[in-house]
Amino acid sequence: MEWRALVADVLRILAVAVAYYATGQAGLLLSIVVEGAMVTPLWPPTGIALAALLWFGLRAWPGITLGAYMNIEHLASFEPGDAGLLLGNTLAPVCAYLLLRRTGFRTQMDRLRDALALVFLAGLPAMLISATIGCGMLVATGDLPPAEFWPVWAAWWAGDAMGVLLVTPVLLVLPHVTLPADAYRAAEALALVVACGLVTTVACRSDLSLLFLVFPMLIWAGVRFQHVGGAPCALLVSVIAISAAIDQAGPFAGRTLFGIMVNLQALNGSAALTVLLLSALVTEQNNIRLRIEQVCEELAEVVERLAPRRHEADGD
Repeated sequence: MEWRALVADVLRILAVAVAYYATGQAGLLLSIVVEGAMVTPLWPPTGIALAALLWFGLRAWPGITLGAYMNIEHLASFEPGDAGLLLGNTLAPVCAYLLLRRTGFRTQMDRLRDALALVFLAGLPAMLISATIGCGMLVATGDLPPAEFWPVWAAWWAGDAMGVLLVTPVLLVLPHVTLPADAYRAAEALALVVACGLVTTVACRSDLSLLFLVFPMLIWAGVRFQHVGGAPCALLVSVIAISAAIDQAGPFAGRTLFGIMVNLQALNGSAALTVLLLSALVTEQNNIRLRIEQVCEELAEVVERLAPRRHEADGD
């Protein structure tokens, strides 16, 4: 019935708004304050927004706008100029969704082209919209000096892009997560999570330049568990690295805001790219192998069915 569909749509919109607001508050906990400036290296609501659009379609966009409004209202009283922020925060994930639809994106991310589209269409270019509109409105209202436009714009864009690259994959793989039936497989998964957390903590807290140590962990996750293991590990690496950056520990100590953001986002972006592309490539190769095995089995069945007829013809 139509009223049931309407109620379902309203509930979805409210769920998206609550998730957007809640992850926005969590994202603010990961903000970095250096020399009086506050930036958010990872903005999870953009990942929530894109995943909601991929699941529910364009009907989810009011929930994104409502969630963005709630986040703005939480920080300060909503003013007419803030309407531009709502527009940018809504338009960016909507454009990302439309770009992905045009490429035939599959939420299973079981092809290399899906990972490439998520990174180079939805993650990097589409998030330019929110950063440009948002910073432009702040300059227009006098809340941001024109001289600080580009640093804030770069931080805004990077935070939104990381939300897409690190949070959206985790949400998309959630429906496919199952407990390993094999005890060895379960032990390996647990070992991976523990090792990834410990290695990343050491790499991000050590005074030595050891950030490269996280990549063997990410390669392990991508090769052995594909997106189901790789996406959460990449997000874990990012959260631990941001925590170290907030404390200005290890490789982030004694650096300016620009230096911290460059090091942090280079690590986050590289981690996301490594996991997304490697996981998609391995998944695609596994699917090809399974299809070849299936064709071989079907061919063997055909040969078995034809074999008796051939023997009968030889006997005649």
